[in-house]
Amino acid sequence: MKRAIVTGGNGFIGSNLVDKLVEYGVETIVIDDNSAECNERFYFNENAQNYKYDICDYDKILPLFKNVDVVFHLAAESRIQPSILNPTYATKVNVLGTCNILQAARVNNVDRVVYSSTSAGYGLKNQPPLREDMPKDCLNPYSVTKCAGEELCVMYNDLFGLKTISLRYFNVYGNREPVKGQYAPVLGLFLRQFRNKEPMTIVGDGLQKRDFTNVQDVVQANFLAGTTTNKDAFGQVYNVGTGINYSVLELAQFIGGKYEFIDARIGEARHTLADNNKIKQYLNWQPKVNFIEYLKKELNQ
Repeated sequence: MKRAIVTGGNGFIGSNLVDKLVEYGVETIVIDDNSAECNERFYFNENAQNYKYDICDYDKILPLFKNVDVVFHLAAESRIQPSILNPTYATKVNVLGTCNILQAARVNNVDRVVYSSTSAGYGLKNQPPLREDMPKDCLNPYSVTKCAGEELCVMYNDLFGLKTISLRYFNVYGNREPVKGQYAPVLGLFLRQFRNKEPMTIVGDGLQKRDFTNVQDVVQANFLAGTTTNKDAFGQVYNVGTGINYSVLELAQFIGGKYEFIDARIGEARHTLADNNKIKQYLNWQPKVNFIEYLKKELNQ
C-alpha cells in the first residue's frame, strides 16, 4: 500500500487512521467536507493531502482516485438520532456517497475498498453475541443506509471484481471522540458532563449494554484489511468489537459522578456484544485496549 484515500479523514476514527498511514509512509489523501455536527473540531495531518469535498459530488472526487491502492471509506451520516430527523440526508450520504466511492475506485482500478459499517444493523431480534451471518434487523435510517452500503460493497466485489471488506464497528471510543451535543457517543458525553460537574444523562433505564471498542483497535482492523493478502477475506463483513460489554448505568457508576435518567430513544438496540471470531480468523485481528483500564487513565488525568 503506497497511496491511500481516507474519506472522513478529518473526523474521529478517520483522523486516527490517517495518522497511522502517514506514520507508515503511505501517501494519504483525505476527502472530508467537515460537516459532522457532533465534532467540536476537525483534525488535519499536515503530511496528508486534504480536500474539502463532498462524496456525493462524483465528478469532483473522481480525479483523486487515480493511482490509489486502497480506499478507506469512513465518511457518513454516522448518528442514529440525526438520521431519524433527516432520513433523506442520511440516505444521500450513506448510499449515494458510498456508491460514488465504489464507482470511482472501480473506474480507476483501485485495488480495494475498506468500508466502515456498523453493528446497528443487528437490531433487537438477534441475541448476543452477534455474528455476521445473523439476519439484519434495521431499526432506523442510519442502520438501513449503512447496511445498504455493505450490500453495494459485496455487489462491487462479486460483479465488478473490486475487492471490498466491510467492518462493522461496535461502540467506538477513545482519542478525539466527539463530545458535542446530546447525541455524542456515550463515553465522550459522560466524561464531558462529569468534568463540567453536570449530571451524566442516562437514556432510559441505563441497563442497555454496549461493546466498547477503542479507536486504536478499529484503526488496526482497517490497516489489516487494507494490507491483507488473504484472498478469502474479500467480499466479506467483519465485526470489530471486543466481545465484552458493559451497561450504560455501570459506566456512569464507574465514573462516579451524579447522573440522571432521561427518556428512552426510539430506534436503538438493547444490547450489543460482538462475536469477533471471524475477523480473528481472516484478518488476524485482536483487540488490545482494555476499556476499564483506559477509563481509569482518563479519570486520573
